[in-house]
Amino acid sequence: MGWKAAEKLIRHWKVLRGDNVMIIRGKDKGETGIIKRVIRSQNRVIVEGKNLVKKHIKQGQGHEGGIFTVEAPLHASNVQVVDPVTGKPVKVGVKYLEDGTKVRVSRGLGASGSIIPRPEILKIRTTPRPTVAGLKDTPMDVVLEKTYDAKTGKGMPEL
Repeated sequence: MGWKAAEKLIRHWKVLRGDNVMIIRGKDKGETGIIKRVIRSQNRVIVEGKNLVKKHIKQGQGHEGGIFTVEAPLHASNVQVVDPVTGKPVKVGVKYLEDGTKVRVSRGLGASGSIIPRPEILKIRTTPRPTVAGLKDTPMDVVLEKTYDAKTGKGMPEL
């Protein structure tokens, strides 16, 4: 990717994986679906069951060839999040509640101003955290060892 293309990447994404979105441009205009995957390096999203194209795949080792129907990516500007109250496509804004938590709210025409909940699928980790310490993990007794004392200056290197 050249520097010109990198300049045009979306910095602050308003749509997330698992969001209910409406396609506002293209052959599936007006249809709603759930975002399956976000490709941030290309400013594109894949919506479940939408923008289907035929793909010719050559036969190879371990897989069969043929013509398959696959979901093609859509540009992120061609989808909008659906308002959970009105069911219309809306823009997404950010608001801070009294307790300091950051939430997404619906904005624009046909928006109710309600909070758009964060998708549940984002709370599930794709790779679980390791429960057992590995070979390259530092043991806890070494981590908790006090190596510097501010009052006495113990642990300071000799200069």
